[in-house]
Amino acid sequence: MLKFTAEHEWLKLDNGVAAVGITQHAAEQLGDLVFVELPEVGAELTKGGNAATVESVKAASDVYAPLDGEVTEVNQALVDDPSLVNSDPQTAWFFKIKLKNPADADALLDEAAYQDLIA
Repeated sequence: MLKFTAEHEWLKLDNGVAAVGITQHAAEQLGDLVFVELPEVGAELTKGGNAATVESVKAASDVYAPLDGEVTEVNQALVDDPSLVNSDPQTAWFFKIKLKNPADADALLDEAAYQDLIA
């Protein structure tokens, strides 16, 4: 199941674990990424808290935790090559988070609601 936040993150949910990335819209707004800083595996994230940082030629921006949970994995490939986010933001996940309460994802935006938000 794919969900979105108003802060332009996407989540792909699978058995209580969410892969998190930034949306195509966010990637286009940022421009070419030159640096990605990811959270530590094992870090406890709080919904709305800073989870990662991206820097582009234009600006630096935070990636927020979409829900409460623990980081189980990070995508080292993005640290090595931040441009992967620009080439395919919908598959270039930043980190995976084991959700404290997977039902909380129901309150996030579906794709239609997100498209309305950015229209």
